[in-house]
Amino acid sequence: MGCSCLSFTSLYATYLRRCLISAGLTSKHITIDDQTRIHLWAPKHTTSDAILPKPAVLLIHGFGPAAMWQWRMQAVFLAKLFDVYVPDLVFFGESFTSGPERSEVFQAECMGKMMEKMGVESYAVVGTSYGGFVAYNMAVRWPERVEKVVIASSGVNMRLRDNKELVKRANMERIEEVMLPKTAAQLRSLTALAVFRRTRVPDFFLNDVIRTLYNENREEKLELLKGLTIGQNDIVNLSPLKQEVLIIWGDNDRIFLLEKAQELKEMLGGNVKLEVIKNAAHVPQLEHPKQFNTILKNYLCGL
Repeated sequence: MGCSCLSFTSLYATYLRRCLISAGLTSKHITIDDQTRIHLWAPKHTTSDAILPKPAVLLIHGFGPAAMWQWRMQAVFLAKLFDVYVPDLVFFGESFTSGPERSEVFQAECMGKMMEKMGVESYAVVGTSYGGFVAYNMAVRWPERVEKVVIASSGVNMRLRDNKELVKRANMERIEEVMLPKTAAQLRSLTALAVFRRTRVPDFFLNDVIRTLYNENREEKLELLKGLTIGQNDIVNLSPLKQEVLIIWGDNDRIFLLEKAQELKEMLGGNVKLEVIKNAAHVPQLEHPKQFNTILKNYLCGL
């Protein structure tokens, strides 16, 4: 007879939610249309309620756990100076659609409509990894709304061969094994690519992470990977962005290599700055939050 086990991941999720609430954010659900609903963490007040509205910042998470797991330290830090919006992308957390669209362009449309329904007319957008794909598409589509753009650890200039090389580095056969681990061994391989300093984590903890964070909407997430328009061939066609752009990268990123950041800087136009964080891999916002936050704040404040 099986017994229920304490989930450390679920306990930590409770802590994350309390941190966001303490920072002045609240959990909301926004209906985009009759097929799509987005969950997000947002300021308790509405834009029209604010006497002195703060500048707005939209934080878009990467492929993996929901937003609060990836942006908690940035959301808490930035909430003192900005109105911070931290949504779950479609099929992550509590965001969902019954429609057929699966591309990062669709995700960008959902994020844009969400901000419009929240009454936010202009904002900066910060996207990490998969979220960088979304942020880039938002900047292209709504240059009058998206004032500043931050792309962190995100190979928006990814080619088909980059995916193949990533699978080889992970010592796996398919990209879904890398991005949607089903076993402790697969999650350990993903962590080895994503984190600079690694510690040995027991299998029972990794299995709890998979059960709690990776199994929900698994089939739909597989469809998101297949629905990407980026990286479908070895030709990159990126439109330069009209906005100021900040690129943040870890110098030891093994998912999107540093050379992708340097190439992306040249592709996005003349008003682009690249910041490289040393001794960091794919998640510098988690590995070096103070440095990441300082870089981000200075950029957003025009310093």
